[in-house]
Amino acid sequence: MSNITPSIQFFAGVFEELNNVSLRRETRTGKRIVVMIFKDLKAISGITSFTKQSLNSLLLTDEEGEISVTPSSTQFIFGGDEGDELRRVECKFEIERDDHWERFMRFMHRYADANGMEYGEKN
Repeated sequence: MSNITPSIQFFAGVFEELNNVSLRRETRTGKRIVVMIFKDLKAISGITSFTKQSLNSLLLTDEEGEISVTPSSTQFIFGGDEGDELRRVECKFEIERDDHWERFMRFMHRYADANGMEYGEKN
């Protein structure tokens, strides 16, 4: 698989735009935690078309193939004057194995390069 643009999908064929990602490590267990942040989800606008599915699976695709992720949580954060304006969606999952972490990081570097994102650490 070559020359494939890295993509993120909750539903097959509905490509999402990642706005931010937070990479953390649980100090007690050492588990790596990924929090993907989306300001808007295209999957929501078509949710009525997906009666049997929910946002419990995430598909990351790049030139190496596909990574299927089951989020441990997906949070919808609302705000605005009425409190009904979707501000962002946070999708959280854990990665325990080193080889899975390395594969995920290769995907993220490709996704970042293809979408003008940069890696940076908080001070």
